[in-house]
Amino acid sequence: MMREKVSPIAKLYLLIVILILYAPIFYLVFYSFNSGEYMSGFEGFTLDWYRELFGDVRLLIIVLNTIVIALLSALIATLIGTFGAIWLHTIKRGKNTILGLNNVLIVSPDVIIGASFLILFTVAGIRLGFYSVLLSHIAFSIPIVVLMVLPKLAEMNPSLIDAARDLGASRWDVLTKVILPYITPGIFAGFFMALTYSLDDFAVTFFVTGNGFSTLSVEIYSMARQGISLRINALSTILFLFTIVLVGIYYIISQRSGANLGGIRR
Repeated sequence: MMREKVSPIAKLYLLIVILILYAPIFYLVFYSFNSGEYMSGFEGFTLDWYRELFGDVRLLIIVLNTIVIALLSALIATLIGTFGAIWLHTIKRGKNTILGLNNVLIVSPDVIIGASFLILFTVAGIRLGFYSVLLSHIAFSIPIVVLMVLPKLAEMNPSLIDAARDLGASRWDVLTKVILPYITPGIFAGFFMALTYSLDDFAVTFFVTGNGFSTLSVEIYSMARQGISLRINALSTILFLFTIVLVGIYYIISQRSGANLGGIRR
């Protein structure tokens, strides 16, 4: 099969789009090494802003809070969302209705979702802090996982399950040895999507964060309100690099999962 050649105009257009998207990020990263105090002119190379960040104990605690919240919420949301997607794939009645309700949570404005959680936690008597942030992140991550897993379930040939049952496999064997291995790429996609959404969420977290607890997104917002500081550039650079690492890990895992599935299909 011959590959279609990409025209020079299309390549130029793609290059322009990439530059527009990444130029502000690289500008921010570049000035995180500026020895001056502003982004108006580069005065010299320095790592002082990074030293200040790693010397700030309070900020390190906030980073730890953010990572713990992201990992826990992504893990729990992946478990719930995966089994929810499997259940949604098997039911006949009300499937479109439930899927529609799932999609509403994704397209709803974050301000409305955050305000709703704030009201819910206030009425339920749940103290705003770690658990309120964790519960809210789990809630808005589950629909994302469901949407990542459902397409893989739709691609799966039902004859695989029928063949496993004909060979005497139990429901648990069908789930663990047929369904879950097949939809593994979708599960990983859902996990990493939930992880990145949790890391950079601001609107919902801002509503449900209490005194004494904060995440990086809320902290960066607070720092920016106090005035432009290159510490924000340094902190944003670290977050950007961390995101690149996550994308790389996801790419490697998805490639290996795809190769394993290819071997099974053959």
